[in-house]
Amino acid sequence: MLEELKKKTFANEAEEVAWWESHEDELADEFEKATKEGRVGIGTAAKRAALPSTTIRLDPDDIAKARVQASERGLRYQTYLKMIIHEALRNAETGRKSSAS
Repeated sequence: MLEELKKKTFANEAEEVAWWESHEDELADEFEKATKEGRVGIGTAAKRAALPSTTIRLDPDDIAKARVQASERGLRYQTYLKMIIHEALRNAETGRKSSAS
């Protein structure tokens, strides 16, 4: 279930809401299982408070594009940019590890 959730994308917020609602029992079971196994960690709010803040300067056209794309996904543009950066770093790391093998 966790792997499916990591890869899941939604066309819009309504589709995401429907998915979460249709998987509510499954997710609750997964959460209980993770709690028993000790896999539940610090919540997002606590992590956010502990994360360092970074400022970057972006071209206004790039910000405008990010706003449009984020809006299409029902996200705030800062969240969308963080998601893109995280994905790019993960892909680069995966590529680096596979080329080192």
